[in-house]
Amino acid sequence: MINLYELSKTDLQTLLTGWGEPKFRSDQLYTWLYEQRVKSFDQMSNLPGALRARLASETSLGALQLVTEKQSKDGTIKRLYQLPDGQLIESVLMPYDDDRRTACISTQAGCAMGCVFCATGQMGFARHLTAAEIFEQAAHFAADLAAEGDRLSNVVLMGMGEPFHNYDQTLEAIARLQNDLGIGARHITVSTVGLVPQIRQFAETGLQVKLAISLHAATDPERTALLPINKRWNLGELIEACRYYVDQTGRRVTFEWALIRGENDTSEQAHQLGQLLKGLLCHVNLIPLNPTNGYDGRPSNPDTVTQFIKTLESYGVPATVRVRRGIDIDAGCGQLKSAVLKTQRPRGESIISIDSL
Repeated sequence: MINLYELSKTDLQTLLTGWGEPKFRSDQLYTWLYEQRVKSFDQMSNLPGALRARLASETSLGALQLVTEKQSKDGTIKRLYQLPDGQLIESVLMPYDDDRRTACISTQAGCAMGCVFCATGQMGFARHLTAAEIFEQAAHFAADLAAEGDRLSNVVLMGMGEPFHNYDQTLEAIARLQNDLGIGARHITVSTVGLVPQIRQFAETGLQVKLAISLHAATDPERTALLPINKRWNLGELIEACRYYVDQTGRRVTFEWALIRGENDTSEQAHQLGQLLKGLLCHVNLIPLNPTNGYDGRPSNPDTVTQFIKTLESYGVPATVRVRRGIDIDAGCGQLKSAVLKTQRPRGESIISIDSL
């Protein structure tokens, strides 16, 4: 079975002309896939019935099989997909009051980074996703929204996995998000825990895609305790790479900071963070912690968050609190998969040390 989402526009033409179809049929098929964004071959009304029947029997509109879906009272939709080899990944669609429709998609099955408060990091690494598997998650949401007269406006690569650990496939997927789904570069965000060589490499691509760094602590001992990758590239190396990114692109960096009560929401940590980021073109995105079964940390209280923001502002570092979405359906990355794994663990999962990166 041929997955059409794995084929470029040229590949579609090669496939259909090989079936004896005129060249313009591939343009029609491409339009149905990526402009009309239909979800079945029956909807491709200007294709001959025989061609639609052959497409239905020999090709597929993607390779991801939906295992389960949950919808939050705030409209957030979380999906668990099974890949052809049995691995499980998650995708989330988040609607906002300003009409944004943001897809959060995965780049790996599992994750090798081992961040202690992350449900995905707690389960280990299975494999990288292909560019088509990354792209397809967004394509399904785009098709569903199109059927409702709506459109996918933003994509964040912040789901399961470390995008820069799967660098080449991630960048290929980003290109397809732009070219095939029409998502503007400035409406795409890629998040990394701090793979310094890839941050520098990304800075040199010239892409206007937004860069987000999972920071979460302002000193090396505290950050290493939360994010083991800090043993490989410490804060000094990470911030230097971020300054290089800003110098190369002229774009600001977003630093993600999961607020953990009594851990990294203290006045001391706020001052240390302000000193670390002072003078850098950046923004701090404060994220109320999503509790997980594998980590005992709890979210900060509102008064502490307000004081944290004021302290950062005293250093000229802007900060805002991310709106929490899908809390009632465990929308944090890895949480739905973790629930399923309690009953059945997909084959092939293993732990890979970050020291090998």
